[in-house]
Amino acid sequence: MSDLRTWDVEDTKFWESEGKKVANRNLWISIPSLLSGFAVWLYWGIITVQMLNLGFGFEKAELFTLAGIAGLTGATLRIPSSFFIRIAGGRNTIFFTTALLMLPAAGAGFALQDKDTPLYVFQILAFLSGIGGGNFASSMSNISFFFPKRQQGLALGLNAGLGNAGVTTMQILIPLVMTFGIFGGEPMILENTSGTLIGKIPAGSETYIHNAGFVWLLLLIPLAIAGWFGMNNIRTEAVSPDIGSPAGAMGKITGLLLIGFFTAACGLYVILPAPLGMGAPGWAKWPVIAGILFSTIMLMKMIPGDIRPNLQRQFKIFENKHTWVMSVIYTMTFGSFIGYSAGFALAIKVVFGYQHIMVDGVLTHETVNANGPSALMYAWMGPFIGALIRPVGGWIADKVGGAKVTQYVAVVMIASALGVAYFLKAAYQSATPEEFFVPFLILFLVLFAATGIGNGSTFRTIAMVFPKEQAGPALGWTSAVAAYGAFLIPKIFGEQIKLATPEVALYGFAVFYAVCLVLNWWYYLGPKAEFKNP
Repeated sequence: MSDLRTWDVEDTKFWESEGKKVANRNLWISIPSLLSGFAVWLYWGIITVQMLNLGFGFEKAELFTLAGIAGLTGATLRIPSSFFIRIAGGRNTIFFTTALLMLPAAGAGFALQDKDTPLYVFQILAFLSGIGGGNFASSMSNISFFFPKRQQGLALGLNAGLGNAGVTTMQILIPLVMTFGIFGGEPMILENTSGTLIGKIPAGSETYIHNAGFVWLLLLIPLAIAGWFGMNNIRTEAVSPDIGSPAGAMGKITGLLLIGFFTAACGLYVILPAPLGMGAPGWAKWPVIAGILFSTIMLMKMIPGDIRPNLQRQFKIFENKHTWVMSVIYTMTFGSFIGYSAGFALAIKVVFGYQHIMVDGVLTHETVNANGPSALMYAWMGPFIGALIRPVGGWIADKVGGAKVTQYVAVVMIASALGVAYFLKAAYQSATPEEFFVPFLILFLVLFAATGIGNGSTFRTIAMVFPKEQAGPALGWTSAVAAYGAFLIPKIFGEQIKLATPEVALYGFAVFYAVCLVLNWWYYLGPKAEFKNP
């Protein structure tokens, strides 16, 4: 029952009589599985805020590295994950990659019970959390094969948008479950004020930070079972013709994941500061990421056996110029969404949670701001809006064309990024930064909304400009490139906060959005466009 030998969703009769029911069942198991993956991938942005509040003995910059490690690893794992469906099948892939998430979730639950747990343990767990980031590429590639082209915008928007809601779910759920002892264990005492969706929690209160890891097992275990018994492998020539046994398929997935882990580890060793890494200068992150992308593909090309011809067939996407154009444009939308999601809570905490006071002619940033907003009260809002509006972006793009929607989105992102930069600069030079928080928050929420609509519209464009067999791998590859935003944006924020110029990060992002605006017009809207408003 799990293998579908006939699958032709472009045939309206087949779609209505048989295809729609099967496609929707796979979609609605895929969505919560992807949601859990996003949650485990990005929960370090929330956990590190609470570690600061509890007085774990780490520097702010060290805690920023946890979200960065998970971000870079997750992005890198998307490269091999883009090609899982053809060699392993959709059902086998979603079941196995969802089950693997239990490792970092349970590990975080145990590690967070002791303030003396060394930093390297958290860094290893953040590294394993990258599995959740990689799952997006295989999930999107899988769902793209289940739906006809005319419904790709909405179907992929639902999978990605509600899957992205894992960020919001995590940002709401983790602060709430930390308030009571649902999984037992000893509570810790807050040294600084914390908060939840519904208000601040005063210093001196008990908190169960280890629940932040254990709570995801309540979702992951039943979802792995649902994936195994409820999903399908499409065994047609264009999708997954030669996947072998389930155990063999999972072995192939493991091998490809190990390649991604290896190249990510090499890149992290170069970038991260001593004692964990070489501590390369800030500019080195750009060639390192290019090196990771190149070396991962090269190592995959060297794999022997029956995997190689399958991969080489899919590698044809690299001969298509639209693969590279859409990689850049999708980085504007999804890269911004995932990067801001990873860094938003810590940015609120560092900029508005401290007073910026002049002492002996030097501006200091260490005095706790008693009137500052709780990062955990507000951090969920941006990712919530960005994820919720994503299917709407896909739906609008299905009606008016993806490139046109992306063009408007780019204009809004440039304007709102410059606005956020203005208020960020004012706040980081003020003894009362909370005065600038409301305009900062509103503009950031507009930025998040624009990324969400743009995520939906770019998916529509990809579905229209690539042939069916290439659309899935192209979706996975572009999402892999864009996902480096989850590493780069917190890293760039961290670097600029160290230099006391956080607004410079936003100026840089605005310039990048302007480049994307020109690219989108030239290739998809201008007089020389090969595809008109796809």
